[in-house]
Amino acid sequence: MNLLSVEDLSKNLGERWLFQNLNFGVLRGDKTALVAGNGSGKTTLLKILAGKESADSGAFSFNNDVRWAYLPQEPDFEEHHLVKDVVALYQSNMKAIEANYEKAIEADVANHNNQTQKTLADAMHEMDVFQVWDYERRLVNLLDKFGIKDMEKTTETLSGGEKKRLALALILVENPEFLILDEPTNHLDLDMIEWLEDFLSQSKLSLLMVTHDRYFLDRVCNQILELHQGKLYKHEGNYSYFLEKQSEREEVFAVEYDKAKKLMKKELEWIRRQPKARGTKAKYRVEAFEELKEKVSQKKVEKTIELDIKMSRIGGKVLELKKARKSYGNLTVLDGFDYVFKKGERIGIIGKNGVGKSTFIKMLCGEEQADSGKINPGDSIVFGMYRQEGLNLPEDKKIIDLVREHAERIELSKGNTISASQFLTQFLFPPEVQHTNISKLSGGEKRRLMLLLVLIKNPNFLILDEPTNDLDLITLSKLEDFLENYSGCLLIVSHDRYFMDRLVDHLFIFEGEGIVRDFNGTYSEFKLSEEQKAKNALAEKNSDNKKQQTVKEEVKVSKLSYKEKLELEQITKEIHEIESKKLALMQEIESLSGDYDKIQQVSLELEKLMVTLDSKSIRWFELSEKA
Repeated sequence: MNLLSVEDLSKNLGERWLFQNLNFGVLRGDKTALVAGNGSGKTTLLKILAGKESADSGAFSFNNDVRWAYLPQEPDFEEHHLVKDVVALYQSNMKAIEANYEKAIEADVANHNNQTQKTLADAMHEMDVFQVWDYERRLVNLLDKFGIKDMEKTTETLSGGEKKRLALALILVENPEFLILDEPTNHLDLDMIEWLEDFLSQSKLSLLMVTHDRYFLDRVCNQILELHQGKLYKHEGNYSYFLEKQSEREEVFAVEYDKAKKLMKKELEWIRRQPKARGTKAKYRVEAFEELKEKVSQKKVEKTIELDIKMSRIGGKVLELKKARKSYGNLTVLDGFDYVFKKGERIGIIGKNGVGKSTFIKMLCGEEQADSGKINPGDSIVFGMYRQEGLNLPEDKKIIDLVREHAERIELSKGNTISASQFLTQFLFPPEVQHTNISKLSGGEKRRLMLLLVLIKNPNFLILDEPTNDLDLITLSKLEDFLENYSGCLLIVSHDRYFMDRLVDHLFIFEGEGIVRDFNGTYSEFKLSEEQKAKNALAEKNSDNKKQQTVKEEVKVSKLSYKEKLELEQITKEIHEIESKKLALMQEIESLSGDYDKIQQVSLELEKLMVTLDSKSIRWFELSEKA
């Protein structure tokens, strides 16, 4: 049975359809990714399913019993609320379930009957389903895992990354069966992405998600829904399998199209030779010709982004840092950092959120000043900065007018020049869209426009801060092709491991406290190196532990006082006695079938006994360790 069923769903956006007559389902255990280009309505579709927007036609439904949750691309918490109050608000559902359970116990104790017993059983089931028993512990663990530590912060002061991490923690703690996720890896650092990847791939959760992270897609998803030219294609398997099948489909279509085109040419010649009066066989052939003509007309010209700019010439000196230091309050970003950039360097920057990666790249291009030391760029360096937070685009301005403010004509790599309109067309903004207000663009389309405005300056030192956020996979692939052949300096801050592996050959690892480590290799090579270090450290620790244990066994010197020895002997006896009583009470409860009052009485006695046992056990472990 489907957890989610979608039937003939359509959405129109002004002059164009985002999607029409979509039909699909998500079964229990499906981990489904929705793949399509920017502006195709992926995010809008997820919002419709989550009840945040309405469709123009069609319907969808969730299975009645399914517990689902939605993570938007940009979580929006009400302003001027403390983080602890937001957490408390999300806890209210769990508190209500707990209160309902306590009320059911009271009602059953006051008037035990079949109805109150059933109500209590239902309440206990709900407690189990939502795992309310250990909700507080899981909440604390998740908030800690996602780095939400300052509970006194107000929501408007949270960064985009903090909001995303808080939203993730709050939906995961409610133990949903089905998750709708819009770009779940955006704003997460690499360690958190890998933790989330492991969690989702190993859990029994069902998923419907949009993400540009190809390693994440490959390792988490078992089904891909491809929205292509208004049609939905379903691919069983991960992202690698999808690429293989997509390529096969396009090859088959190309072969069929070429055959149909050749046949149509022959049939067209036959049609032209025939007299107006035709026999029955000729009519059949004419009808077949019309069907063939319709098939050939189905071929659409695939539009793809074209990245081409003339790079400004680089002189002998690129960029030099000497004893650079930078701090913000208690945060030390750099502590005497030295580095001389060389022509054509391709460096990736990684590190946990909040260690100063974005501050560092702002320092390189002069937007932030060092507290001490020197940062000296060469005279010929032209920085191109693609920002994580994006540009402050004027929403009421037309796309073409914004680009013309920067340049009327753009020089390409071979010395040719093109107009602003032609340059926009290369970036998949056709003439009919260029006079649209920026406010009507999707998040991915705005990102693509920002990339255009960066490249229009012909930079020879490109700095990309989280460039893959919100870009569709087609644009990402073309951007990677362009950057692979880019001969200038390249500095990338990204959580996209595939993007980093393909484009950079060494890393700056921001470890905190102003420490920046230089690693010669790709991100995957760095991870393998770190895993090997961890294995070696663990092996060394185990070896040391064994040596220490051997020494302890040989010496056998007790560190207990005489009084503590007596206490340990006494507690050991008491624990044995308590364990026997515990077993007897559990057996008594099993034998009291239907006698609820007696069960309650014995259960309370067992609960008190367990508290005593825990206390005794803790003390026993303390004395045993000391011994």
